[in-house]
Amino acid sequence: MTFVRLILTLILGSVQLCRTDPRPGKPNELLVITAATEVNDGYLRFMRTIRQFNYTVQVLGLGEEWKGGDVARTVGGGQKVRWLKKELEKHKDKQNMVIMFVDSYDVILASGPEELLKKFSRFSHRVVFSAEGFCWPDQRLASKYPVVHHGKRYLNSGGVRVCGRDMLFEFLHKYCVTLNDNVTLFRSSVFKKWSKRKEKLQLNYLGNYVPSAWTYEHGCGICDDDLLDLNGVSDEEMPLVHVAVFIEQPTPFLEEFLERLATLIYPHTRLRLFIHNNLIFPMIPLTVCLCFREACKKDVSCDYFFSIDSDVALTNPDVLRILIEENKAVIAPMLSRHGKLWSNFWGALSPEGFYSRSEDYIDIVQSKRVGLWNVPYITQVYLIRGETLRSRLAPVSLYQQEGMDPDMIFCKSVREQGVFMFVSNRDEFGRLISSTNYNISRLHPDMWQIFDNPVDWREKYIHEDYSKIFEDDENFVEQPCPDVYWFPAFSERMCDELVETMEDFGGWSGGKNKDERLSGGYENVPTVDIHMNQIQYEKEWLKFLKDYIVPVTEKLYPGYYPKVYIFIFL
Repeated sequence: MTFVRLILTLILGSVQLCRTDPRPGKPNELLVITAATEVNDGYLRFMRTIRQFNYTVQVLGLGEEWKGGDVARTVGGGQKVRWLKKELEKHKDKQNMVIMFVDSYDVILASGPEELLKKFSRFSHRVVFSAEGFCWPDQRLASKYPVVHHGKRYLNSGGVRVCGRDMLFEFLHKYCVTLNDNVTLFRSSVFKKWSKRKEKLQLNYLGNYVPSAWTYEHGCGICDDDLLDLNGVSDEEMPLVHVAVFIEQPTPFLEEFLERLATLIYPHTRLRLFIHNNLIFPMIPLTVCLCFREACKKDVSCDYFFSIDSDVALTNPDVLRILIEENKAVIAPMLSRHGKLWSNFWGALSPEGFYSRSEDYIDIVQSKRVGLWNVPYITQVYLIRGETLRSRLAPVSLYQQEGMDPDMIFCKSVREQGVFMFVSNRDEFGRLISSTNYNISRLHPDMWQIFDNPVDWREKYIHEDYSKIFEDDENFVEQPCPDVYWFPAFSERMCDELVETMEDFGGWSGGKNKDERLSGGYENVPTVDIHMNQIQYEKEWLKFLKDYIVPVTEKLYPGYYPKVYIFIFL
């Protein structure tokens, strides 16, 4: 059954039965009825909240074939209304029972029966539908809805509240639908007709029953039943992981990327490594990715498939163990570019299925909110359970669609198969590398990355003892003569690469004679030096002086605040 609402405006709806008294019943008289044909991640999440708040639930359609159409793409869904109609016959004599009818795959319960009934009692209308933010599937009906200044305006098919047994049966029998009729369109029509009666219908515009957006799974409090514990497991018993590395474009600090990969804290005998370098063996990335996934599918001993792009700087060597212990079918470590909001996940989707910023996205990226998050899109690095690849995600056709980015195709397919994708920011995992301005025509192009990737540039090119300058040890900075200070700044790697870059330039700033000076010398007198702007390194050198030399000057000369300049004499 695939009527998962991809927009996920998670608003509960219910059907309330009562003969004459419009007030809600007691919590033990509340019955939740839901529709689901298969057990997937959405259903399991819904049932966890059912157990958490101690609801009584009746599931309709489990194990049956879904014949109500593909609601995610087009109209449909009438089959679940027919199931409800049949189920209600069993409860027609229970005058005080309250029935809440909801979808399950895209719904969670955020409070207990007492709270729900209390909020429901605030509605004075006899019939209440839940609301959502867009008019689907017929935009022509939008003008028929009343204008609201807060909350959501349009009817949502995921739930409906009706108070009054006789009214409920009239509702279902008079407006009965076929298996694949569109439920939202059907209810929209009923909403228009019934609103003219004295028993008014009302939309729950504020949607104040459950949170909106994609789902916060756990937070700081962890459910032990959801986690795997690998402590005490021998190397031979650790899950077998197929690691697929993709070098699809020239990437800064690639050597450091490979070094981190080699130092992952995980038994190397339980890893299988695949590396694709698009610079050496160009192929369509989608085709390559499919080949690597197929290897895990065909190898039944493959427990997990770990995909990682070369622009991922994993600084946490325990990343594989941490992600495996989360015990999710598809999960990614949360990463972002240093000082930026650019990350490897989306917090929400637009109605067209593209990026939309969720209200909690910034807090998640900046780790102001920490937890495990159900998200609609992940990229660049993720872990997939092998069993999931061999079952729900097995068909190759799921990853083939013209005109779409491979990651977009993959995530869309995962969502449509009812498999949840998660991103975790419970640990610090690393960062993303920016390749936007990477120029590989230079001898050592990483030297120019001080602006785009300042953290990686510092780790590679600044001396490991540089920070000791600012500690209390006054003897660390040497002073061989008055006003001359000696301290570590560059790493050995920077010194070597800077010398090699100058030698590769192959010329001096001033020629030995007039002809040489006129043909390209930077100075009108013979000199034996090279200017930073001759190697197009002037901006980067100024940035180095400002970030690393100015702070030292301010420490050694208290009260003096220097500015950085480069003078060129012609």
